Amino acid sequence: MTTTPPETAPSGPLRPIELATGAVLGGVAISLSVLANLIPFLGALQLLAAIPMGIIAQRHRARAFLTATVCAGLVGFVAGGVPAVLSVASCAILGGIVGTVKRRGGGLASVLVYSTIAGLGSGAFAVGTLLVFSTTRNLLFDTLRDTARGIGEFAAKQSFLAPIGDAFADFVETALHYWWIWIGASVTIGTILSAIFAWFLLGAVIDRLAWVPAEDHLDAPNDDRTVAPLPVQLHAVSYRYPGGKTYALQGVELIVNVGEFVAVVGHNGSGKSTLSRILAGRPPTSGTVTRPGSAGLGKFGGTAVVMQRPESQILGVLVADDVVWGLPTDTEVDVEGLLAEVGLAGLGARETSSLSGGQQQRLAVAAALARQPSLLIADEATAMVDPAGRRELVALLSALPQRHSMAVVLITHQEIEAAAADRVIHLSGGRAVEHLPTWHRTESQAPQISEHAGEPLLRLSGVRHTYLSGTPWATEALHGIDLTVGRGEGVLLVGGNGSGKSTIAWIMAGLIDPTEGTCELAGRPMTTQVGRVGLAFQHSRLQLLRRTVGGEIASWGGPDVGSARVGQALDDVALDRILAGRGIDELSGGQARRVALAGILASKPRLVVLDEPLAGLDPEGRRGIIDLLGSLRRNGLTLVVISHDIEGMSTVCNRIVRLDGGRVATDEPSHAGQTS
Repeated sequence: MTTTPPETAPSGPLRPIELATGAVLGGVAISLSVLANLIPFLGALQLLAAIPMGIIAQRHRARAFLTATVCAGLVGFVAGGVPAVLSVASCAILGGIVGTVKRRGGGLASVLVYSTIAGLGSGAFAVGTLLVFSTTRNLLFDTLRDTARGIGEFAAKQSFLAPIGDAFADFVETALHYWWIWIGASVTIGTILSAIFAWFLLGAVIDRLAWVPAEDHLDAPNDDRTVAPLPVQLHAVSYRYPGGKTYALQGVELIVNVGEFVAVVGHNGSGKSTLSRILAGRPPTSGTVTRPGSAGLGKFGGTAVVMQRPESQILGVLVADDVVWGLPTDTEVDVEGLLAEVGLAGLGARETSSLSGGQQQRLAVAAALARQPSLLIADEATAMVDPAGRRELVALLSALPQRHSMAVVLITHQEIEAAAADRVIHLSGGRAVEHLPTWHRTESQAPQISEHAGEPLLRLSGVRHTYLSGTPWATEALHGIDLTVGRGEGVLLVGGNGSGKSTIAWIMAGLIDPTEGTCELAGRPMTTQVGRVGLAFQHSRLQLLRRTVGGEIASWGGPDVGSARVGQALDDVALDRILAGRGIDELSGGQARRVALAGILASKPRLVVLDEPLAGLDPEGRRGIIDLLGSLRRNGLTLVVISHDIEGMSTVCNRIVRLDGGRVATDEPSHAGQTS
């Protein structure tokens, strides 16, 4: 069949992106509304609660907004009763008006029209409610009369105020006599005025957030055919993202059959992830995708996707819960059997948050298998896993087509993983090219770093850390760590998933206090010097919070950072200064890591900790980051690098500290530890 472009108008049931956005932003609106009702002097939160509802209305269809409003109202009732429901309804009205007008490109005139209709409806609802609930109405009116009487009696004590008190009492009595007019009119006018105010205030916020991407790259039009994703054939398939200047894929020919294990390799930006989205059901811009039925993404017997970050796919609190999350309650699933198949036997009762990265990826595979997919796509699923876990995960994926009636497509940068596949698809510039097993061999040209270290800069003494301490789910991550980092040193911290590497990184940055022991920078507790140690996250995109590269770097350095300092930071990480005006979401993975590092350097840290700086990068990107870190160290920067990939790190680090089970297993010069 010939498919249609994804940018056509959506129709049919709510899409995953609509459900996810509604759930998250609706939850934010509920929280703000409940707080506004329960905590005195926080009524202003009511206006803030309209922002997430406005974003839903601005970005998605009316049915998504209505669904989010109804669900938020129901949850609000459980959390805060009727006042919370009314608060949710109020912020939904204001946010809905502003968001809808923004989505349709209207202006203040449209706001007046919508708010008048909403005001009349709200006024009629208020009057109708008081008519039906007469006891509540009489109680309210008696309260108003008593208040007016009290004000009159107080005013009567001063002769010059007595006429004002009498006039106020007469006004209240008259208003209550014609209460339906006063209440209907006041609610209507109040809604209109609030909407006008919201248009200028909330509208400005929504406009500033318009650059934040809201696209689900796996989203696809509805396909009512029977779920049957295999065999799938791509003929002359090309794809260009909306607004893109070049094609991400060009003229791709591919067939995937049941029982195959196919690897897709290529450098960052070569089109690998785009190809996975086409296989998962996204229509190409041109060309044809032929299969017996629909791709059935997420459906029984359809297509399942396991992504690079397993924590983004884990929703259950317990391992067993996550395997069946989202399945109908009457579905029979052999949870223990699936967990045993992926190497997680006996862990069904474990907290998902206590799993290592490799275990989380195995859990994601188990959850996918619970839907009995015909096609499983693993998009860089091994990137965050240690070498041993990576080998085990690839072995698991390669065995699945032999045990089940399915095919597996693995997207990877690792040639050793691709070698396990039945065949390899190599992409370059969006085109399929001849695969050469030597494509990944790119060696760093940076010179060896001196092993000399200065006086102690960072010292960890007897550091222990327990997550959820004092609860039945307490998990001890570190067991008495003693570690010293000298000024100017480069320390490579290695170990398997769950060995405590990331926990140490957060302690070194002062973001968490160790349960026991101390972490000191230049003799002072690290938690009193947050910001003096820069921390680069595994997923650099998570710490890039500004719209542009220049804005991001300037925000790290503080208010005194101008264009010159931004340019110098870009020079320090070997990026062209022209990138200062580039949008954050236009960056490649390697560029995003360099920008995060440039921001950290702009803050002038005394030490930088990098958590998995090579994860998800192709060989060329790896070499670039290694050369960059080596250059920074030669210029005197103290580094602690946490990585599963130690190849070439002797040009950056003079020591390797190996963790095992939350303890230091070895601490030796880097030339002695260049094996994984």
